Amino acid sequence: MASRTVTLDIRPVPVREKHPTIFRTFDELPPGDTLLLINDHDPKPLYYQFSAERAGEFDWNYVEQGPEAWKVEIHKKRASSRGT
Repeated sequence: MASRTVTLDIRPVPVREKHPTIFRTFDELPPGDTLLLINDHDPKPLYYQFSAERAGEFDWNYVEQGPEAWKVEIHKKRASSRGT
């Protein structure tokens, strides 16, 4: 099966729902797929959260770095070991 990219424009999502929505979308991806995240600011804090909670499960690549939008490819490397 070919890998695919799922685009998630998180800008219109309410602040309290942003990270849960991003993690849920990432967790639903099969290994090899990529989440293209579109945000209105640098998602660096999200990167640190991914590093803490999904260590070894992703690659992070900036595609666009502002000023209007930040786009990041979050590639899922392997299946989760958390049982979700």
